[in-house]
Amino acid sequence: MLPSRPSRNRNDLFRERLDAIINMRHPLVRLSGLMPWARFDETFGRFYRPVGRPAKPTRLMVGLHYLKHVHDLSDEEVVDRWVENAYWQYFCGFEFFQHEAPIDASTMTRWRKRIGPEGLEEMLKASVEVALDTGTAKPNSLERITIDTTVQPKAMPIRPTAGFT
Repeated sequence: MLPSRPSRNRNDLFRERLDAIINMRHPLVRLSGLMPWARFDETFGRFYRPVGRPAKPTRLMVGLHYLKHVHDLSDEEVVDRWVENAYWQYFCGFEFFQHEAPIDASTMTRWRKRIGPEGLEEMLKASVEVALDTGTAKPNSLERITIDTTVQPKAMPIRPTAGFT
């Protein structure tokens, strides 16, 4: 089923809105306003079926993958840290602070398999476009990539363990 979208401008008497407790000039908050979320909905919408349990929002899944790669985290680590970080929750499209993870880490793996390498390429392309548009990255910095594949063996002395000779 298509991803559900939380209704905006809802007030909740017992929960604090994220935009009331975070710094709206934080880089992640500003980036959330620049990311092409509608484009991701359109691109990845074909992977959702019209029937069945509602899928997790595309913005949540794309946002978690972005945070995972920016901070070099595992699926488990990014989901655990998401619960603790109000900025990450805002970036992923949530209106109120959440005390529980919205997904299991295995959901990220299944979603990555569903969108395939082309989907990941689309996410990277959109991120690079935002970086170029905002001046965060310069076009000449994208012309050449240096990859270090050097492997150097290290001479490790082998000591016999005490009593086992």
